[in-house]
Amino acid sequence: MRETLRIWLGALALGVGLIAVLEACGDGDTVANPTRTTEPAEDLVMEADDFVNIHTMTPVRGFFIDNRLGHLDEAIAVANSPDGGEYPVGTIIQLVPQEAMVKRAAGYSPATNDWEFFFLDVSAEGTVIAARGRDDVVNRFGGNCADCHSAAEPQFDFVCETTNGCDPLPIGRDVIDAVQAADPRPQEPAP
Repeated sequence: MRETLRIWLGALALGVGLIAVLEACGDGDTVANPTRTTEPAEDLVMEADDFVNIHTMTPVRGFFIDNRLGHLDEAIAVANSPDGGEYPVGTIIQLVPQEAMVKRAAGYSPATNDWEFFFLDVSAEGTVIAARGRDDVVNRFGGNCADCHSAAEPQFDFVCETTNGCDPLPIGRDVIDAVQAADPRPQEPAP
């Protein structure tokens, strides 16, 4: 009996010591895990007020680009690369004021390479989001954004241009230029 009691007390002491070590390593509730991160994945969830006059964005070959998460230089490098590349999270691309695509966090929408598409109503008072989504946004001409952009060659990350594999737009560059020039929103710097 005495031997059993000694073993039991020894085990109890070992358990109390182990609990003390675990509490010293963690926050009192869990063991610290140096490989676990508490940082959420980087993402950009746009609201209507986040969309600004396209002329406050960076022009690249006739479209406009921005990145609200601090990756503008990287986004511009991808846009200017003849080999394409993957745009960083937070990239906003607009050809015209009424439509936008925003690169979201990995896993947001594998079917659209994590792009979220927007159909916007714009006025001098600002922007209203008329529609937003992954593969279900239709513009005022009845075109599905994801359907058109999915034709882009894979290395161009769903971004259409005249040489990226997408069908040509049914309007000419002169019409696009006029629509761009008519953006009625104030030309204030992006937030």
